[in-house]
Amino acid sequence: MLNFEFKNNTEILFGQGQIKQISERLTPNDKILFLYGGGSIKKNGVYDDVVNALEGFDFVEFAGVEPNPTYETLSEALKVVKAHQISFILAVGGGSVIDGAKYIAAAAHYEGDGWDILVNGAEVKSALPIGAVLTLPATGSESNGGSVVTKKATQQKRAFGTPIVQPQFAVLDPTYTYSLPPRQVANGVVDAFVHVIEQYLTYPVNAPLQDRFSEGILSTLIEQGPLALAEPQNYDVRANVMWSATMALNGLIGKGVPHDWATHMIGHELTALYNLDHAQTLAIVLPALMFEKKAQKREKILQLGRRVFNLENADEEALIDATIKAVRDFFEQMGVKTRLSDYDLQEQAVTEAVDNLRRNGLLALGEHDDITPEVATKILRLAL
Repeated sequence: MLNFEFKNNTEILFGQGQIKQISERLTPNDKILFLYGGGSIKKNGVYDDVVNALEGFDFVEFAGVEPNPTYETLSEALKVVKAHQISFILAVGGGSVIDGAKYIAAAAHYEGDGWDILVNGAEVKSALPIGAVLTLPATGSESNGGSVVTKKATQQKRAFGTPIVQPQFAVLDPTYTYSLPPRQVANGVVDAFVHVIEQYLTYPVNAPLQDRFSEGILSTLIEQGPLALAEPQNYDVRANVMWSATMALNGLIGKGVPHDWATHMIGHELTALYNLDHAQTLAIVLPALMFEKKAQKREKILQLGRRVFNLENADEEALIDATIKAVRDFFEQMGVKTRLSDYDLQEQAVTEAVDNLRRNGLLALGEHDDITPEVATKILRLAL
C-alpha cells in the first residue's frame, strides 16, 4: 500500500428532511449566494425547501449554471458575488453546480483571471466557504475538493482541486432525486461507476481493504442502478445510489492505491468539443481503454470480472474479454451508449480530441503515464 494522508472535512446530512439543519450551519452575518442550475428545482419542490431553510438569512440567487459549467456563466456569477459582497455559497444541484461553486469560491479570492487556476495551476490560497444540497448523485463533488470547468470560447474543459474549496456540509436527501429524468439517473450511475474504476482498475499494491470498498460500491451500482430506472420513487434504491456516488469520490477508496483518470481526461475533450454528457464520454472511452491497456491492467481486470461480475473462465484471456464486455453491457443496460458512432462521431472526432489533448499538455496519462496522444488515438479508434 502506498503512503497517504486522509481527512474529509465535509459534514454529510443524509436523509429525508435534512435540509432543515442547514440554518444551524450558517451564521446570521452570512451573505449567501444561492447558486443553482436550469430551474428544475422550482418544479420538484427543492427550491421551496431551500428558501424555507434560508428564512431569516440574507441571500441572493443566481440561476443558470449549465451541465458542464462554463467559465463564461461562472464569470457572471462572480460579478454577483463581488457586487453583493457574498460571504457564503450554497450550491443546489448536481456536480456541475457544485463544481461551479468551487470555481467561484476560489476565483472570488484570486486577484487575476480565475481561469489561471485551471490552466496555469495558480495557487488557491483561500476561498469562500461552500455548502451543498445535492439533487443529482454522480460526481461526488459534494464531498471532495475537485472541480471541472469548460471554457466555451476555447473549447477547453479543465480541472483543479484543493481541499480549500471542499464543501463544509452537504445535504443528501434521496427524495430530491425522484423527479430526475432517466437520462440523468443513468448518467449519474455510470459516472460513479467510472470514478471507482479510475481508482481501482490499475495494478495491485496489496491494498485489500480499498479493493473491497471499491468492489462493494461497484456491485451496489450494478444492482441498484437498473432499479433506480425501474422504480424511480423507491427511497431505499435512491438512497443506495446516492451514497454510492458520494463514496465513489470522497477520497476514501483512492488512498494508498495508484490512480488512472485517463478515461476522464480523454472524455473531457469529447465534451469540450461536442458537448456530450460527461457520462456518455466515459462510457465511450472506458471499454476501449480497458482493451488497449489490458496487458498493464491484467490482474485487476481479472479481479473485477471474478469479484464484481461473478465471471469464471479457465482461459484468462477469455475472462478479460468477458469482463470488458460486461462493463460495456452494463452501460448499455443503463441506456448509455458506448460507441462514438452512436453519437454520429467518426474519425474526425478522434483527430480533434487527440489534438485537444496535445494542446492542453495531456501527453502522458494513466497510472503508468504511458497513454500518449498516439495511444489515445488507438483507444478512440477502438471506440468508433
